[in-house]
Amino acid sequence: MLASKKHLFFDLDRTLWDFETNSVETFKDIFQIFNLQQLGIDDFDKALETYRDINNHLWEEYRSGFISKDFLNVERFHQTLQFFGIDNRQLAGEIAQRYISISPTKKALFDGTHEILSYLKQNGYNLHIITNGFPEVQHIKLQQSNLKQYFSAVVISEEVGWKKPAAEIFYKALEMAEATVDESVMIGDDPVVDIQGATDIGMEAIFVNHHQEPFCDFCKYQVSHLLHLMDLF
Repeated sequence: MLASKKHLFFDLDRTLWDFETNSVETFKDIFQIFNLQQLGIDDFDKALETYRDINNHLWEEYRSGFISKDFLNVERFHQTLQFFGIDNRQLAGEIAQRYISISPTKKALFDGTHEILSYLKQNGYNLHIITNGFPEVQHIKLQQSNLKQYFSAVVISEEVGWKKPAAEIFYKALEMAEATVDESVMIGDDPVVDIQGATDIGMEAIFVNHHQEPFCDFCKYQVSHLLHLMDLF
């Protein structure tokens, strides 16, 4: 059934680009550049865990339209510093700027990323990206990780004005790719943002469950490794 499709839309972060690994590496760089240990943050793992929790919460607020991009970028570091007793928003702003410049240059991808994209492209599928994120970051990720070569339409939420799972971003992606719902498939790691968002407009979707969690009882198609997509296409 899926083999007859023509257009495959991939999520980027946590589906192809290994966000967690790249985030750890970036955070290590930040820790050294700003001498955070000398400021009293002597537990790197605790600092990383704190940042992740705060960042995830603020991203939920951003996706819901409650906060702006600029506020998110600085506030996640401001709150992390505050957790360790450092109330310095200027420092948080400097860290935010450096993080944005370093993070997209990291190149860790999930195992099989280049292999599956090459396979799909060689087999005649049109590949596209739909990602929630900031263009100044996402375009660099695609370029630095040598992923740009595979994709035709690259749809970034901030550029088009809607964030997944809004139906509008999927319709915009179809328009940009010159595709129809019936000939398209969404492939992503988030059951709600990627899978539910796509299926709500009638598009088939594949849940990429790299870490065997969370369980998705409404996901019709599910793979635990990118190369398992070969079994579906």
